[in-house]
Amino acid sequence: MRVGDAVAFALVEGAGEGVHWDSTLVESRGDGRYRGVIDPVWCLLPHPLGGVVAGLAARAMEAELGSDVAHTLRSIHGVFAAPVAEGSVEVDVAVLRRGRSMSHLQATVRNVGSRAGFTALAVFGGSRRGPDFTQLAFPAVPPPEECRSHREPFPDHVEGDRWPMRFWEEVADARLAIGLEFWEQGPRDQAEAANWLRLDQDLPVDGDGFVDPIAAIVLSDIMPSSIFQRIDPAEGRWFTPSVDLTIHPVGPATPGWLLAHYKTHIAHDGYASIEGSLWDPRGESGPTLVAWATQQAFFTEVSASSGREGGAAGAAPLIG
Repeated sequence: MRVGDAVAFALVEGAGEGVHWDSTLVESRGDGRYRGVIDPVWCLLPHPLGGVVAGLAARAMEAELGSDVAHTLRSIHGVFAAPVAEGSVEVDVAVLRRGRSMSHLQATVRNVGSRAGFTALAVFGGSRRGPDFTQLAFPAVPPPEECRSHREPFPDHVEGDRWPMRFWEEVADARLAIGLEFWEQGPRDQAEAANWLRLDQDLPVDGDGFVDPIAAIVLSDIMPSSIFQRIDPAEGRWFTPSVDLTIHPVGPATPGWLLAHYKTHIAHDGYASIEGSLWDPRGESGPTLVAWATQQAFFTEVSASSGREGGAAGAAPLIG
């Protein structure tokens, strides 16, 4: 299923409860210009999840490529030159090359009146002959039913509350499958984490039973949680915005829980380099890889004087 096949390019202003996915839709204004509306429910701390911004870029690029070109998204790489806030956004798309077997496009998503935002390059391509294998392995994890939801209250002995982040409260549930909660004792010597993820809203499904592929882009942007498995919570409170984001869609996903597995390979000079893999556990022959992604994030320290008292370290492992 192509990025744009699951839904019509209709736009709902001020998308409310139950229609959060409309924030991934775009409306053509002609000449490579599109518009969309990012609902406030997608916000983490100050700004919406970068994955929904990248999803808007992908959606607009495929629309501009046209339904007569049988190419699917193979790679999208973007940089966050400026934050993209909730509300109305513009997407400017340029077709760099429209080829028979592969096409290349560029898109910039920014708020109305802003000069910069998220700029992405993408490759769309048809199926080709070649080897077929997956070197990555699905990790050994308990099922989501046995994992603690991010939405559950802190244990009684933990002071404070989580930072309010509507994305985790109203859009997606997350359950830690590999790693420690910030209040748990144990060795923090591996920058690795895994979360079961599920969107609350039922997504569009195609005739083969696969969900809108934009979901893989949205859920790939949760990688910084692995950073906090290596950091002692007593060392400080950190927020890790994205510098860039690269996603390689691999295969379709069925409705339900997906497993996101992340590893931070480098943290140096205020930046961190992370990779992630997104898995569907319900494949015909076992878990199947949905997407592989990389991301660079930068560290910014958050002080208690910011007004976000208590639970800061608990929120941090799930900040994307």
